[in-house]
Amino acid sequence: MTTSKRGFWIAAGCAAAVLALVGGRAPAQTAQPDYHPSLGDLMTMAVQPRHIKLGLAGRARDWTYLGYEAGELRNAFNRVARTVPAYRNSDMAGMISSNIKEPLDRLDEAIKARDGRRFDAAYAEVTHACNTCHQGLGHPEVVIQVPQAWMFPDQDLGTARVRAKGPAAAGR
Repeated sequence: MTTSKRGFWIAAGCAAAVLALVGGRAPAQTAQPDYHPSLGDLMTMAVQPRHIKLGLAGRARDWTYLGYEAGELRNAFNRVARTVPAYRNSDMAGMISSNIKEPLDRLDEAIKARDGRRFDAAYAEVTHACNTCHQGLGHPEVVIQVPQAWMFPDQDLGTARVRAKGPAAAGR
């Protein structure tokens, strides 16, 4: 067989193989869409657990953990503003800044001072700011409060000694 005939048959074989693959292939699957969490998703996944953990660790006066969690709450709000820049014609970065920045700053100051009374007042301000924001966004039915029950049983938020001795043992 000459070189030119061999080349012809190789090319023909390749073309036949490609056609067989294309023709015999199952329809292409559509790509999964990227997941874009809603504002409610982000609040439930990132913000609300941080608020709860702050309340529980605050009750126990676990200052080291409180410093960590306060930073995580601030970061969660920043992620919300980046992920959902506008909601119902509201600028989320502006809404978050005008409602929560100062209460979070006071919370940070109370934690750094290890001052239980200031922490309680600042945490109440943060909680109130959350509710003010919910009302401003048209969701007055979403009401946040100081956690009333021990949550996150798989994590010690400095609460073991408080549960054993009662809230007064935490040293307010």
